[in-house]
Amino acid sequence: MKNEKNEISSANAEKQRRFRERQKQAGKKMIRGYVSPQAQICYDEIREKTGWSDSETLSNALRVLFAAYKCGQIKLLNEWLKDHKR
Repeated sequence: MKNEKNEISSANAEKQRRFRERQKQAGKKMIRGYVSPQAQICYDEIREKTGWSDSETLSNALRVLFAAYKCGQIKLLNEWLKDHKR
């Protein structure tokens, strides 16, 4: 019984390793972090309205933030978030 559990754990770990390797080969990188309750509400609303996966939501959020940065609009975005208590 114990050996069987070890084999299952080993198989799951191998599947995860292969998945991470495929993602790396596709040029993707795992990013993790904690979010505030306000950010979680925004995240849930975006996912609900767009139907994006976790990965798509994060990728698109980073791209929008970068575009705002390049256009000098970070201050405007922060002010909007403060004004709308987000």
